[in-house]
Order: sequence, then structure tokens, then C-alpha cells
Amino acid sequence: QVQLIESGGGLVQAGGSLRLSCAASGRTFSSNAMAWFRQAPGKAQEFVAAISWNGGSTYYSNSAKGRFTISRDNPKNTVYLQMNNLKPEDTAVYSCAASAGTGTTTRVARYDYWGPGTQVTVSS
Repeated sequence: QVQLIESGGGLVQAGGSLRLSCAASGRTFSSNAMAWFRQAPGKAQEFVAAISWNGGSTYYSNSAKGRFTISRDNPKNTVYLQMNNLKPEDTAVYSCAASAGTGTTTRVARYDYWGPGTQVTVSS
């Protein structure tokens, strides 16, 4: 059974940092692009960041650029999202996803596997 499990969410004050992890099991994703998406209450799902299969290429949303860093550790089958200078508008459920392809993409339809998500709450 293929699973993606996120961890590292929580409550943090504005300006603080969190590091999210996404651990995969059931198969290796070392040849697949991975990404983070988020969804705030009452809002549509939003792309946050993506990383290519070998980490050589990354892509960020405008809101994440300069504050968030996506990385991966293929031997550990894990993807990370380092989030710095968090803002109240970053409050959302953050989910990781694995693509069928190797390159970065923002398209939800290109991701075949999804984790259940981890809650991030940023207080002002």
C-alpha cells in the first residue's frame, strides 16, 4: 500500500518557522517529482512548491518564494518543506503529493499520490 504521511505541522506565531516532512512508503519516489499544496478553510487548493526527481529543479508559488524551501532525501524517500517568516495567511492544511513524471509541475492532475495533510496555524 502506497502512503504519503506528512508531519511537522502545528501552531506558530507570525515570523516563526516550521519544517514539514513527507515520508513515503510502499514504493520509492526517487524517480518522481514531488510537491506541496495547501488548502485554507473555504478556499481552493493552492500549489506551494515542487521539486524534480533529483532535486535539481524547484519551483515555488509567488507567496512561497523567498520564504519556503523544498528539498528531498531520496534514500529516505522523504520530502521536506522548510517554512520561514510565516504569516497568518499561511494557515492551511499542507499536503504533499507525488507526480507520475520527473519534472516540476503546478498542475494538480499530474500528481497521482497524496498525503492526508498536516495542519499549519500561524497566529498574529
